[in-house]
Amino acid sequence: MSGRLAEVMAAIDPVRLKGTLTDMLDVYSPSGKEEDVQLYLEDLLSRAGFTVERQEVEEERYNLRVTMGEDEPELYLVGHVDTVPAWDLEEFGAREEGDIVRGLGSADMKGGCAAMLETWFAMAQALKPARRPNVGLLLVVGEEENGDGSAAFLKRCRPAWAVIGEPTSLSACFAHFGYLEAGFVTRGVRSHSSLPELGHNAVESMLRVLLHLGKDPLFKRGASEIVYSVREMHSSQKGFVVPDRCETWIDLHLPPERDPASVEQGIRRAVAGAGQFISGLDLSVSFDFASAGYNLGTDNAPARILEEVYRALGLTLRFDAFRSHSDGNLFHAAGCSPLILGPGALELAHTPEEQVPFAEVLAAARIYAALCLGMDRYAALRVEDRGTIVGFDRQACWAGCRRDQ
Repeated sequence: MSGRLAEVMAAIDPVRLKGTLTDMLDVYSPSGKEEDVQLYLEDLLSRAGFTVERQEVEEERYNLRVTMGEDEPELYLVGHVDTVPAWDLEEFGAREEGDIVRGLGSADMKGGCAAMLETWFAMAQALKPARRPNVGLLLVVGEEENGDGSAAFLKRCRPAWAVIGEPTSLSACFAHFGYLEAGFVTRGVRSHSSLPELGHNAVESMLRVLLHLGKDPLFKRGASEIVYSVREMHSSQKGFVVPDRCETWIDLHLPPERDPASVEQGIRRAVAGAGQFISGLDLSVSFDFASAGYNLGTDNAPARILEEVYRALGLTLRFDAFRSHSDGNLFHAAGCSPLILGPGALELAHTPEEQVPFAEVLAAARIYAALCLGMDRYAALRVEDRGTIVGFDRQACWAGCRRDQ
């Protein structure tokens, strides 16, 4: 490894990186209340000499965008700074245990954000402006809710590629599950809880609806490719009464090739006949949010660059499909090609045990650097015919990352 890439790799500073990560973890930034962490990051980038653009999403909520190079970036490093609400407001911050860094957002995805920032600082430190790649850094709000930060960015900018640092344990996810949110409401008749025979219990109706759905092939665990979870259920909150309303929400994660509309139709079909098995059923079903999955394949420039850098770093490259919902779905729907790749394990995100191995955060910073430099060289070398890429020299691209220019 030599030239530009070696210079940037040498400039990646583990001490600075850990400091950025732990500082970010010590700033509470649940969705909708991200301003404190954005102010910290804006100051960090400004003091490093960058011009930081605020992209307003709504009052006191904004993305941060920074670019380098002389041309419009075709690749953006994208991280979301928001987290789910804290399990314990006294223990949400950074805690170190050997190589493990714990804390709310450590995996999802302040670890990825910190790695991207370190890549950015290292490229600026090692390379004079004329030798820097044409890349962008985007730190967005609102991913854990409705993706409004990324949606605001995509109204103004449509890069060819985005690397999104969601927790994948450094697996490269060029494929992404789709997502469907299904809402169910059962209605009954309220009565005093000591006289249930005078009412109709909406919770009991809902439980029977869910048992009925569980018999449908769509919901057969282990047999169906669909991943689902009953996210929440609630009814009458107070009163010694038979509840007259029950609401349930189910999250469904769909394989990349599965059309959300076909799953919606399957659910409507499954519940259409439930009334003949559930006495007095009054049920409504809604689908408030759906997002299609995608599969970009691995015959592309980023995949080839990853093969080289993982080999150089002594890492095993694994290709996978990202199983959750993320801003990657929004980027793909807007015509961008999103690669999901970041430190930390998805199964620990949104849990009190959330953590990230610092070695993965450090490796992610190096991987992001190789992608930035490799994709910049690729953009310079690609051959176009009527807007279609017809040639790509893998060795020339990788060599272009390594040699002085």
